[in-house]
Amino acid sequence: MSSSVQRKRIRKDPAARRAEIVDTAAAIALAEGLECITLRRIAEELAVRPGLISHYFPSAEELVAEAFGSAATGELDRLLPAGPHDERPVERLARFLDHTSGETYDAISRLWLNARHLSRYRPPLRDRVALQEADWRGRLEGLIQDGVAAGEFRTEDPLAVALQILVVLDGLSADVNTVGPEVPAAVHRMAHRTAERELGLGEGALERGAAAG
Repeated sequence: MSSSVQRKRIRKDPAARRAEIVDTAAAIALAEGLECITLRRIAEELAVRPGLISHYFPSAEELVAEAFGSAATGELDRLLPAGPHDERPVERLARFLDHTSGETYDAISRLWLNARHLSRYRPPLRDRVALQEADWRGRLEGLIQDGVAAGEFRTEDPLAVALQILVVLDGLSADVNTVGPEVPAAVHRMAHRTAERELGLGEGALERGAAAG
């Protein structure tokens, strides 16, 4: 009799399996791009049959949209967490701007560029991009509203300020795929200066040290 014991295959809960598929696709999207997501590729990564992936996502288009949404939401939750906060609004905004203006943000910048381009041809992805844009806009507008209520920011239109900040960040990330000279510090901090100007803050108020003071 063989001494080897065949391992019993464990069936995962449907919700856990679906989450595993989406997480795997999101990781590929961030590392390689949305075009690299196929049902077969995800099946290979998880060592399962392609039919199992198509059971949860009948088309790759649906999985691509879900992967982008998962990655974008995860980054938003890291940068601008929802719920009660221990930090002052000015500290939260300073942290957000610092983390969206450096190399650590490059992966999500590339993903946004990738998604916006592909969304022209893929309706499910287009809908998800619009939803994520609304979520990011709303989360940042809420932070600015908190700052106004706390007397830290001065603006009559938090949404307009949120949009200006996001437009600057999008502009700064437009050449993330281009190898070129180092971005001057004045350009690198454009989002900070825009936010300070539009929120009635002095220059440098949104630098991390100053915001925490």
